[in-house]
Amino acid sequence: MQSNHHDITIIGAGVSSIFLAYTLMKHNEHVSIHMIDLGKELSERTCGLDEGGICTCEGVCSKYIGFAGLGKSEGKFNYTNDFGGGLGRKIGEQNTLALMREVDNILCEFGGDSIPPYSTKNEKLSSRGADAGLKVLSTEVRHLGTRLAGDIFEKLYEVLKYRVTFSFKTRVETISKKGDTFHLKSTSGQFTTEKLVIGTGMSGSKWLKEQVASLGLFPGKTRLDMGIRVEMKGDQLQSILQDTFETKLQIERDSFSATTYCMNPQGRIIRKHQHGLVMPDGQNAREEDTPSANLNFSLFVPRYFQSHDEAMKYAGDVIGGINQGRGRIVVQRWQDFKFHRLTESLEGNLIGPSLHAECGNVRGEVPAVYGMAFIEFLGSLENLIGEPIHPDTLLYGLDAKFHEPILPTDENFETDISNLFLIGDCSGETHSLSQAAASGVYLGEYFVQ
Repeated sequence: MQSNHHDITIIGAGVSSIFLAYTLMKHNEHVSIHMIDLGKELSERTCGLDEGGICTCEGVCSKYIGFAGLGKSEGKFNYTNDFGGGLGRKIGEQNTLALMREVDNILCEFGGDSIPPYSTKNEKLSSRGADAGLKVLSTEVRHLGTRLAGDIFEKLYEVLKYRVTFSFKTRVETISKKGDTFHLKSTSGQFTTEKLVIGTGMSGSKWLKEQVASLGLFPGKTRLDMGIRVEMKGDQLQSILQDTFETKLQIERDSFSATTYCMNPQGRIIRKHQHGLVMPDGQNAREEDTPSANLNFSLFVPRYFQSHDEAMKYAGDVIGGINQGRGRIVVQRWQDFKFHRLTESLEGNLIGPSLHAECGNVRGEVPAVYGMAFIEFLGSLENLIGEPIHPDTLLYGLDAKFHEPILPTDENFETDISNLFLIGDCSGETHSLSQAAASGVYLGEYFVQ
């Protein structure tokens, strides 16, 4: 019979929670761990979106919610403090890098070493980038791809389930604290715990806001990254990618900063569904048997809003306006974008689109800051590569990366309520798989100590 009381309960079964539970399990054979998730176990997570169709899920979408969370997407682990969150500022940069090495060791224990890591560090390129007005951000990368990431997290689940009590397809309806014990009322019954860790990621933002408010905690500012996704000739950036698989570039101006995100040589653009919005997303070349002839990436401009609701409304107004209630994504040729012309057809375009999108006027449909950032970035990029960007380059509107509002926590991720912790992206401190996983390892080691 399942016990209703545990030493530690973790709400959310995403990457941060998995690495927390695994760290606890390795170092403390007596601790009782309960993990609750609204979604399904990994083997049951199937959705029509996985095959390029429409969502076929009843209730929550299994593409994004369930065991491993977004870890089963493309499994890209960037080991760096240059981007992906502020974990280094919170717990120290060297400590963060050491924790990310432990994350990689764990991935390799379960088969991650079948994909060799690569580095994007290039001193000569950094110097050339500075001359062109661009900062080159570097990282060590282990890019697992969707299939291998799924295999690894399935193996982790098989190990965890012998020590962790899982409650899938379970919604926690209320959280209260009486004395030193947390009381959880859920659709699967009532549970109690001494320590409560919330790791619900971005998908649990509305739920988290409601729960912490009932406990007397209120979040602060919320970051939202949005920007144009570009698809260009596969060899257009050969001069800067010849020594690395991916390069992340950043441009800074008084009124904005912008950073490339999810660069995919020989990859494709696919549809991403989040928060009721449809956006252009990048797919790694390894996900298809035949690589494409193109390269794609997004150029994200971060903005900060006073509340999560304000950020989500802004994204809904902009991207929802483009979608027009029918999942529409708009595409425009670079030459037309520059000269404020509507793109009417892509017939005969040198760069064949990998995503079926509606021809139109990206520049006219996105807020001015994203267009301005893109124009200035491509100008600096042309200086860096020493040639003009091909006029048939395609621009898609509009991609976004959502972040959780920041709730105050101490250096150990503990809130103002004793023994209530927030880890991963829902803490507002991490924005990447690697930093989310590292926060889980960090908290696990803290509990063991």
